[in-house]
Amino acid sequence: MKKVLGKNFFERETLIVACELLGKYLVRRIQGKDVALMITEVEAYDGFEDRASHAHKGETTRSAVMFGEAGRWYVYLVYGMYEMLNIVTGAHGYPAAVLIRGVDGIDGPGRLTKFLRITRTHHGKHSTRANALWIEDRGVVIPKQKIKKTARIGVDYAGTWAKKKYRFVMK
Repeated sequence: MKKVLGKNFFERETLIVACELLGKYLVRRIQGKDVALMITEVEAYDGFEDRASHAHKGETTRSAVMFGEAGRWYVYLVYGMYEMLNIVTGAHGYPAAVLIRGVDGIDGPGRLTKFLRITRTHHGKHSTRANALWIEDRGVVIPKQKIKKTARIGVDYAGTWAKKKYRFVMK
């Protein structure tokens, strides 16, 4: 069973979406061939108060997509060299997204986007086959006891928000 996840999946609470993304497949069409990799690690960025989120200081050109429709890609550059792939979650107007940190066989969000040739050209686009980048449910369910919750990586500047267990990893 392969089902492309649509807006209804992503238009829910960010922490729920983040957990449920584990075991789903990130699919990228490259030169006519679909490359599908199971999502194994994610981080949630949730709302106006989340000091680790780009949306914390309000809507900017960079973060505007986070305030929009769920199921769109939020892709941005860090350290001048790594593209980060996020999927927007929650209700329209509520800034939230989930960073895809790792997939089966690839650890690290920069390595993932490099391998799948994901760039800022995907930013703001819907997660659909038509846009050559989407997420599928293939019937894999990860039991809660197989999910490790930890603090997010690289957000020490966020004060108490840095300690929130918004990172989810398959054990």
